[in-house]
Amino acid sequence: MNKIIDYLLQDWQINQDTSFKSRLVLLMFRLNKIVINLPIFGKEISKIYRFFYQFIVEYILGIELPWDTKIGSNLKLQHGHALVVNHETVIGANCTLRHSTTIGNKKLPDDSISASPQIGNNVDIGSNVVIIGPIKLGDNVVIGAGSVVVKDIPQGAVVAGNPAKIIRLINSNPTELSTRNLENNFELPTNTFN
Repeated sequence: MNKIIDYLLQDWQINQDTSFKSRLVLLMFRLNKIVINLPIFGKEISKIYRFFYQFIVEYILGIELPWDTKIGSNLKLQHGHALVVNHETVIGANCTLRHSTTIGNKKLPDDSISASPQIGNNVDIGSNVVIIGPIKLGDNVVIGAGSVVVKDIPQGAVVAGNPAKIIRLINSNPTELSTRNLENNFELPTNTFN
């Protein structure tokens, strides 16, 4: 029983500084994973619960986080309004998603539909971000607000822009960011803003 409660509440602590709405959505998301695996009448109860989940989460709360999306533990929803995640997306552990973000597939030139993104662990996604197509985001990636990501992002990269470009890399020491500018390869003098 404790394992079930721990599973249900795995996102609760990380969302302590967010809204109750974020906690409710993630609790309902995790509850669906338990309901679908009930030994007796699991499939029938799951269909009813999925309808209830979709109605509450999508239509009332304005968050499209499909019940069958693969998401690691400790997902943080920061201002989850207008969040859209395709059900084929894979999101790693300890990730943060902010409002008005879209993560999904895209229509290809031959009218087929691409795969959805695969997002690594410890990825921080800013607000108003679009991540589309069959791309992979490595672990420890930071995506700036308003970015449009359409290409793979390597581990430890900080990206921003439309289209998103790498603006720096995170060193092996997680608290220290590299100041190297990958585009121009120069540094500002220290007294520029005095």
